[in-house]
Amino acid sequence: MQASAPPSRPADSASPHHSDASTIRTDVLIVGAGPVGLFAAFQAGVLGLQCQIIDVLDRAGGQCTELYPEKPIYDIPAVPGCLAQELVDRLLEQCAPFAVPMHFGERANSVQELPDAAPEQGEHKPLHRLLVTTDAGKRFDVAAVLICAGAGAFAPQRVSLPEAAALEDRHLHYAVRDVSRFAGKRVIVAGGGDSALDWALALRKVAARVTLLHRREGFRAADGTVAEMRAAVAAGEMDFVVGMLGALDTDGGKLTAARIRTRDDTLTVPADELVALYGLVSEPGPIAHWDLDMRAGRIMVDTTTYESSRRGIFAAGDIAFYSNKQKLILSGFHEAALALRRAYHYAFPEKALVHVHTSNNAALKEKLTHA
Repeated sequence: MQASAPPSRPADSASPHHSDASTIRTDVLIVGAGPVGLFAAFQAGVLGLQCQIIDVLDRAGGQCTELYPEKPIYDIPAVPGCLAQELVDRLLEQCAPFAVPMHFGERANSVQELPDAAPEQGEHKPLHRLLVTTDAGKRFDVAAVLICAGAGAFAPQRVSLPEAAALEDRHLHYAVRDVSRFAGKRVIVAGGGDSALDWALALRKVAARVTLLHRREGFRAADGTVAEMRAAVAAGEMDFVVGMLGALDTDGGKLTAARIRTRDDTLTVPADELVALYGLVSEPGPIAHWDLDMRAGRIMVDTTTYESSRRGIFAAGDIAFYSNKQKLILSGFHEAALALRRAYHYAFPEKALVHVHTSNNAALKEKLTHA
C-alpha cells in the first residue's frame, strides 16, 4: 500500500468565501456508505484527505447489510471467505483510525459549483469548490464528491397484497438479518434469483420446513445453485412450488398461511414467516439531475481518474460505468483509490502527491498501528 505525506494544515481550516457557520467544509464528500464508500474513506485518510460520508440508509453497509448480511463473499483479495456483514465490519474497523464523520438517513439532493476562491496562504491557484446540499438541509463545501452509491437509492420490491403491510418486519421480510429467528418455523421464500435460492437452501438447515415459491420453473440464478436446490427438493429437504402469492392468512396479527395461485388451482401453504426476495427497485435519485453523462442510470467515467463529465465529481462501484465494467466490490475498491488520487489535486492544487509505503510513513504507521 502507498500513501502520501499528509498535508500540514489545521483540521478545521475554512474559507469565508465559501462557508458559513452552517456549512461543513471538508476535502471529499463520499456519497454512499457501502463497502466501496467505506474503503474510500480509509484511502482518503491514507492520502491525507479529510472526508465525510452521507448515506440515505440508517447505517453503514449498503446492500451487504440491507439485503444479504449473512451471505458468504469469496472474491475479496486476501480474504478467502467472509459474510457480507463481516466484510462491512472489517471495513469500518479499517477506516476507524481516521474518525470519519458519517451522516445517515440523508440523501444528496443538489450540487453546485462555487465561484473559484482566492488561493489559500502559500498557494497560487484558485480553489475549485462544490457545494452539496442534502434533503436534511446540511451543506457541504468540498473540493470533490465521490459517488459510491451502488445501484443508486434502492428499496426492495414489496409484496403488493393488502394484508402485507401489517406483517412487514414481523412475519414478512425483505432481507434475512438473523437466521436464528427462523429456527423451527415454517418459512416461504419467494423469488427466483440468487438471493432467493441461496436463502432457501440456507434456511432449510434451521427452519421446520422451507418452501421456495417462484412464478415459473426457470430461475435467474447460478446453474450450480439451481442444481443444489433441485437436489434438496428431490431429497425431501425442502419444497418448491410454481405459482404466485394470492393472499396471506393471519390470526391475531400473525401469519398462518399463504394462498398460492398455480396454473391449475389455489394451494394453501402453512407458514409462520415469508421472505420475499423479488429484487430491488433502484434509481439514481437526485443525482440524475446533476448534469452528469449517464447511461441507464449509471455514471459515465474516465477510467484514468474515474471522474465524471463534471469536474470534481467522481464515481466508483456499481454506479460507475465504462467499457468492460465489472460489478465487483474489488473493482470498486480500485476505482475509489484512483479517484481519490485525482481528487487530491483539487483539494491541494499546489501540492505534489508523493507516494510512500505506509510502512515507511512513520506518522501514518503509528496512527494505524495504535488503532
